[in-house]
Amino acid sequence: MRNKFDQQLDVLSQELTEMGALCENAISQAAGALLQGDLSLTDAAIATDAEIDQKERAIEGLCLKLLLQQQPVARDLRQVSSALKMITDMERIGDQAADISEIIRLANVTAKDNTLHIGQMAKATMKMVTESVEAYVRRDVALANAVIASDDVVDHYFDAVKRELISLIARDADKGEYAIDLMMIAKYFERIGDHAVNIAEWVVFSITGRHGDMDTPPPARA
Repeated sequence: MRNKFDQQLDVLSQELTEMGALCENAISQAAGALLQGDLSLTDAAIATDAEIDQKERAIEGLCLKLLLQQQPVARDLRQVSSALKMITDMERIGDQAADISEIIRLANVTAKDNTLHIGQMAKATMKMVTESVEAYVRRDVALANAVIASDDVVDHYFDAVKRELISLIARDADKGEYAIDLMMIAKYFERIGDHAVNIAEWVVFSITGRHGDMDTPPPARA
């Protein structure tokens, strides 16, 4: 019985890894559309979001099956219940990559040389998402905590983007609409970073049963 349960947990980890890879692809496609001006990548990101939605449903079904059939307790229960929480954040990451793509497609926005911090912000959020899922699969608290700390890096890039856009409008008021579009995109990247932190916090909880000094699960970020 235990061997079968461990096999199912391995399947769960594999499914989460695949969902994490899809999230990484969606972010990469949205960022590529922004930085390269390739609008075909917006369609790819939106299609990837649909795959993420399907993967969420598949993992949710697997988790519920594990809970109902195996009735796990203690650490196993935390692992399965945390996976259910994680896929909610991962689904939102896919949605936000699709939202970025919609803005790019509708407004035909491309990041210029004077707004390249937004590209660095995209890369930083992609790294956070990848490593948060890796931390779950590897049961690595240190890596999860590193992801949580990386949120400061994304916040730094977000502040840099804001400064760049303020400077852009000061030089050319006609760039106001373009700046607003980029600001919305930067905010979506910042939210993706927040969701990666949520995932990492659930990883820590699944392994330790603790969040900081509390015996309760971590609060979800918006």
